[in-house]
Amino acid sequence: MKDVAGRTAFVTGGASGIGLGMATAFAGAGMHVVIADLRPDHIEEALGRLGNANVHAIELDVTDRDGFARAAEEAERVFGNVHVLCNNAGVGILGPAGDAHYDDWDWGLGVLLGGVVNGVQTFLPRLRAHGEGGHIVNTSSMAGVLPVPNSVIYTTAKAAVIGLSEVLRSELAAEGIGVSAFCPGPVRTNIGEVGKTRPARYADSGYAEFERQLAAREISPLWMDPVECGERVLAGIRSDDLYIFTHREFREGVAERFRAIDASFPDEPLDEARADAIRFLLSNPIFGEVLDRR
Repeated sequence: MKDVAGRTAFVTGGASGIGLGMATAFAGAGMHVVIADLRPDHIEEALGRLGNANVHAIELDVTDRDGFARAAEEAERVFGNVHVLCNNAGVGILGPAGDAHYDDWDWGLGVLLGGVVNGVQTFLPRLRAHGEGGHIVNTSSMAGVLPVPNSVIYTTAKAAVIGLSEVLRSELAAEGIGVSAFCPGPVRTNIGEVGKTRPARYADSGYAEFERQLAAREISPLWMDPVECGERVLAGIRSDDLYIFTHREFREGVAERFRAIDASFPDEPLDEARADAIRFLLSNPIFGEVLDRR
């Protein structure tokens, strides 16, 4: 999708942080943009900031499947076919594994992974039906590639989003629908406001104190600006990138992880007969395509 002008993007979590950065970049490129967000206060601020007739806002909880379907219908009524889906909505649910309660797991996975699933289930049939091509961006995180302590729920969901994206990429490329796993590093967002978005039905949390500390944490001016982040997503869509990374600083740590994985395989000769029997499982052309571009 090198030519995005006039196309329509649907961005969940689009009224603040990285989502708003995407919306800003897309609108600047001449796209129609639907920002779907849970918080009305953020929606009001985003519309005031964007000030663009080609932007439409919808209040949406990404765990609400019926609400997602209604939002898709509204987006099509306003702008016509949706071409770019950004499953970006998230919550910064952080804390030690031993402190987590079931409500923490259910809420975190429901938003961070379930929200992506709901977006794909809602929009993929529509992307296929209009036949004009498109692109799906699923927001993972560097935590999905390079896990760190005190992020067990967050990392579980974000790692799953990468796998989901890779499978979708394998299945949809022939249909002219690109898929990217978006893995940002630290960005200046309101991710620390997790306590403000936790629904009452998930109130039994072991992370209350951790969330209070997170809300008080200062955001470093060295973290990436959300609009720069959005511009990198736009570039990744235009280039049809499988992975969209934002921060060069993580490269060595990720490489170390991959070396550790490689070093953990059995040190023994290849069983050629067994390999022939499972050849379809042993590689995926999407990875060779990435390497061929380099």
